[in-house]
Amino acid sequence: MQKIPMTVDGHRKLREELDNLKKVQRPRIVQEIEEARAHGDLKENAEYHAAKDKQGFVEGRIREIEGKLAHAQVIDTDELSGDRVIFGAFVTVFFLDTDEEKTYQIVGDDEADIKELKISYASPIARALIGKTVGDESVIKAPGGDRVVEIMEVEFR
Repeated sequence: MQKIPMTVDGHRKLREELDNLKKVQRPRIVQEIEEARAHGDLKENAEYHAAKDKQGFVEGRIREIEGKLAHAQVIDTDELSGDRVIFGAFVTVFFLDTDEEKTYQIVGDDEADIKELKISYASPIARALIGKTVGDESVIKAPGGDRVVEIMEVEFR
């Protein structure tokens, strides 16, 4: 299987979620199932079926996270440097069509959060920026049409 890139912070958050699922959510759901069983006939017991559905979701998420962590390529952005846009970089871009400037960080899929301006390395914006340097222009292929940006700054923190 292919390595899954993620930052140190993203790796830590996945581990925390996994711990929560195993140590908090799983025992709570087991308790809910036991309580629902005590109510009698399981065929018509909505609480039992809801708890079993929740258990299936939690167990699936545990397997998913364990798989990602097993194949994680953790990248410490504090150790990166340079002037080229790569995974983990903070990239300040200037949108030529709107005169708007934004700073994005290129992160792993699970870390991406557009509200925090963290974009996945597989996103159209990141794909258009990776490999470029300060002063380069790049075309972002977006659903709403192509957007041209100029790279203003690349930094690692």
